[in-house]
Amino acid sequence: MRTTFKFTLLLFLAALTFQSCQDQDDTAAPINLEVQDFIWKGLNQYYLWQADVPNLADDRFASQDQLNVFLRGYLVPEELFDALRVDKSIDRFSWIVSDYLELEQALGGISKNHGAEFGLVYKPGSTTEIFGYVRYILPNSDAATKNIQRGSIFYGVNGTQLTISNYQTLLGADSYTLNLADYNGGAITSNGKSVDLVKTTVAENPILINKVITNGAHKIGYLMYNGFYAEYDTQLNAAFESLKSQGITDLVLDLRYNGGGSVLTATRLASMITGQYTGQIFAKQQWNSKINDYFASNNPEALNNNFTDQIGTTPINSLNLSKIYILTTKSTASASELVINGLKPYMDVVQIGDITTGKNVGSVTLYDSPTFGKDNRNPNHRYAMQPIVLKIINAAGFGDYYNGLTPTYQLKENLGNLDVLGNSSEPLLSTAIGKITGTGKMLKQNPEQDFNYFKDTKSIDGLQNQMYIEKAPEGLLKALK
Repeated sequence: MRTTFKFTLLLFLAALTFQSCQDQDDTAAPINLEVQDFIWKGLNQYYLWQADVPNLADDRFASQDQLNVFLRGYLVPEELFDALRVDKSIDRFSWIVSDYLELEQALGGISKNHGAEFGLVYKPGSTTEIFGYVRYILPNSDAATKNIQRGSIFYGVNGTQLTISNYQTLLGADSYTLNLADYNGGAITSNGKSVDLVKTTVAENPILINKVITNGAHKIGYLMYNGFYAEYDTQLNAAFESLKSQGITDLVLDLRYNGGGSVLTATRLASMITGQYTGQIFAKQQWNSKINDYFASNNPEALNNNFTDQIGTTPINSLNLSKIYILTTKSTASASELVINGLKPYMDVVQIGDITTGKNVGSVTLYDSPTFGKDNRNPNHRYAMQPIVLKIINAAGFGDYYNGLTPTYQLKENLGNLDVLGNSSEPLLSTAIGKITGTGKMLKQNPEQDFNYFKDTKSIDGLQNQMYIEKAPEGLLKALK
């Protein structure tokens, strides 16, 4: 029996067991407080740090009327959401949106995008001014038709210098002009050129590059994978089938620009890399005490994500590897880190690049419905939350990488080493090939070309920089007081 099925069955049984902490009375919240009521009850039920927020305590309000009095103090839903979170130094990743349609698309790799995926870094000697450089171009996007490519540098938008205060406004517009620049001995200087970009709805296939590089006796598979989007799991499986059919001896998994996504997809990817651990623990979920303690006592297996050999009824194409090389940057986050950490108890994971983001917690989409799921959503609004609801550890019990996962071989990507992605000469990939074949040396860093990371395309709004489970545990609305 599949773990997901057992989890669903257990949650259904749990619904018959628990008593509601939110049934203060049968009075519904007034219509002008429906969103606020949804926010409080959803966070009270599922928020990972619920016990650390006094206003989310189960006994904080004796009745719905008392809760309503509190909610009236927050007429703007986003302000209530922020007020009910723990300090942002602890919770860096919880979100709320006013339109769940946008959120659903973003979690599936669909966004309003001009297609120039970029990184933002600080200008030399400044703590406020920033500039951007293009990392890759999305196929079938507006940028794919323009004179802009990997390595292009821009310092401003519509003639205005980018700063940490204005970048969201300037880069959030549906169309704008990027003011281009050159890199000159550590300085970023305008070159008088510009490019006009227009955002359209773009679906990003996360499998950007899938190829085999032959080097001596080694057939090295190279997969650049940029997002854990469950809608593309069958294509990911097909990519592994291609690598397997070509008889690869080694695998380089490039996650340098992968901000994360589905926990289920991460589990499947890990199963494609391995194959010899089906049914064993890939990762363990830790929820808040109301949820975690119950399942830990009654069915600990329900909190595990196990290696699998199928996607639905389709067999997974597994490589049965015992060693893997993974490329990372500061943008490597969430489900990407989960794969790295989850594989370590089972195989030799050689990480090459920079320290990762450090997101060891996961979220779920909560809707205003009786079960907080998609069914019977409140038709009066489209608010949804993506709060952090769980922490994930590996089979060895390790999950404390809040400050990121440190690479085996540190090599920062910078303006001085932006070779063509997928080329054997590209520094991060070249380093991996060298370690595989035993013939390579580490590229020396040039401090003048190394800039402090600020943000990247997917982390600007956070919607595509998540680690999430597909569905909130139903039946736990009647948790113990």
